[in-house]
Amino acid sequence: MLKIRSAHLLVLSAFACSAALAATPQLAWKQDPKLGTILTDKAGMVLYLYTKDSENVTNCYDQCAAAWPPLLSDALPTLPDGAPGQLSLVKRKDGQQQVAYNGWPLYYWVRDTKPGDTTGQNVGKVWYAVNPGPVVSTSKTGDLGEHLVAPNGMTLYLYTKDEKNLSNCYDQCAAAWPPLLTAYLPESKDSKLGTTARKDGALQVTYDGQPLYYWVRDTKPGDMTGQNVGKVWFIVKP
Repeated sequence: MLKIRSAHLLVLSAFACSAALAATPQLAWKQDPKLGTILTDKAGMVLYLYTKDSENVTNCYDQCAAAWPPLLSDALPTLPDGAPGQLSLVKRKDGQQQVAYNGWPLYYWVRDTKPGDTTGQNVGKVWYAVNPGPVVSTSKTGDLGEHLVAPNGMTLYLYTKDEKNLSNCYDQCAAAWPPLLTAYLPESKDSKLGTTARKDGALQVTYDGQPLYYWVRDTKPGDMTGQNVGKVWFIVKP
């Protein structure tokens, strides 16, 4: 028991120190099979948000901050080229600056021990990995008029064989039409946005009850080569 406790304290201490000593951290995006595109540091350690925080204000201190070390920085970092969203710095009670993404202060989780670990996801139903935002937006690129696109600018599609808030696209279908996944869907002014649980527990983003997908043959933002494929796949009009 003592060894386990000691090991846990060592991990906690290592994370707390790495967070506290960070100068200007570099951030990256990682594709997770269940959470979609999520934010990490340069080493690949996953970053989380806390739903009890408010915009550019952290409410995680003391024991909370020991378990969830804040991502600290001496200066404002930069996002990877082309990444959506904005970074800011939040001043903590001790005067240190914590990095925030789209207003959400960022944290590590002490039980993530290696790059890619996501054991902090949904802890207490208040801690979530961070997806790029906004979750969806609109574009008028192309000849088909305004349509929904993902944070990376890629066209999104619906599948007419789906049911309301239920995906019927799996296996080879999902390989060709990857679902738009999310770790957490922040409250949005667009009440048509929602999620549906897939068979593996992943959350797929929906619009007006329609599960949303990419198309593997779209290679760049603005491509809409999935339109009317099989007469069952269509772009999504807002």
